[in-house]
Amino acid sequence: MPGKISKTQDQPAETPHYHGHRERLRERFYGAGPEALSDYELLEMALFPALPRRDTKPLAKALLKKFGSFAEVIHAPEARLREVDGIKDASVTQLKLMAAAAHRIARGEIRRSIALSSWNDVIDYCRTSMAFADKEQFRILFLDKRNQLISDEVQQTGTVDHTPVYPREVIKRALELSATALILVHNHPSGDPTPSQADIRMTKAIVDIANPLGISVHDHIIVGKNGHASLKGMKLI
Repeated sequence: MPGKISKTQDQPAETPHYHGHRERLRERFYGAGPEALSDYELLEMALFPALPRRDTKPLAKALLKKFGSFAEVIHAPEARLREVDGIKDASVTQLKLMAAAAHRIARGEIRRSIALSSWNDVIDYCRTSMAFADKEQFRILFLDKRNQLISDEVQQTGTVDHTPVYPREVIKRALELSATALILVHNHPSGDPTPSQADIRMTKAIVDIANPLGISVHDHIIVGKNGHASLKGMKLI
């Protein structure tokens, strides 16, 4: 009939219901952190780029039902992933990218542990990390009872010639990480790694607090452009 207007004419397209859900997931991810999300929610988010116009929740739940966990999903063989209805090339690529990233990170952590297997490697690692920094940094390598690296942390960053260090905070962090040994490291931007009297006093203060708690201070290494100094090697601790 002339002049009749279609019911759908000029009406805005309805926003898919899952758009709001995606935004809420992103807000939780960035606001509360990844631990606030379950495995299926993380999988949902991981599949967003591969399936921009589809609700990914049912697919995430189907993947977990088939394989069991987030890790098992991303490491599943490609052929088995494709057995799940809705998994196409883009989704497989996205899942395999995450598996590759997880592998690369794990390999890097292993290399960091191996880097502490000899004293020369420790020195090289420390010099590479901070010898050429333009401000003093105080770094701690936290080790377990097998002298494997638990964590490598910069505790303080100071000026060109001074970094404030608080021995009790150092030991508090060691206890939090269940570390049984420490290697203290800091740099001298001047290039001369010779320890100052303040360096020696600070090291002894840390040793005095650590020893009664069963925490060993293996060394305090000072690095600079012109080499390094070991307080243990100099018999200063």
